[in-house]
Amino acid sequence: MKKDLSFYRKLFTSTFSLSAFTFGGGYVIIPLMRKKFVEQYHWIEEEEMLDLTAIAQSAPGAIAVNASILIGYRLAGLVGALVTVVGTVLPPLIILSVISLAYAAFQSSLIVQLVLRGMQAGVAAVIADVVITMGWDILKRKKLLPILIMAGSFIAACVFDVNVIVIILVCAVIGLLATLHDEKNGKAGA
Repeated sequence: MKKDLSFYRKLFTSTFSLSAFTFGGGYVIIPLMRKKFVEQYHWIEEEEMLDLTAIAQSAPGAIAVNASILIGYRLAGLVGALVTVVGTVLPPLIILSVISLAYAAFQSSLIVQLVLRGMQAGVAAVIADVVITMGWDILKRKKLLPILIMAGSFIAACVFDVNVIVIILVCAVIGLLATLHDEKNGKAGA
């Protein structure tokens, strides 16, 4: 399916605006991408968005950039990935360039410090929303392995203070083994 210029413009402006008005990193932009690309545009299915998010989180680099690359590639191949990565990277580049010019003035401003503190509260709320939404989606599927992985990962990180990299690697191995098992038994995609 050939994409026209208006599609690429919409893809660029979507990622640009999400990146420009989102503070707090990848965990904040992911639910907003979900709302935009799954709920508003219906370009991606819910389950596929969960998969893309998992890949974006486990790949090296910024989660927001990884997710935008994956979404862009999924929607429009290499050109789509280039469009979305530019749309995602450009706003922080512009904002940080402007801020660096006036760093001394911003550094000591009480108003800026209070605004940033308020943003922290907003970021915490958005991250909680992501955890609840994605966790609920996993629970709704009523599949034992993903529920055990979710619970085990939470316990390992919060109770036993296991390094997140170790948790990701263990989950990747479990996912690989489960996929191989399903393919061997003819259940791929079930």
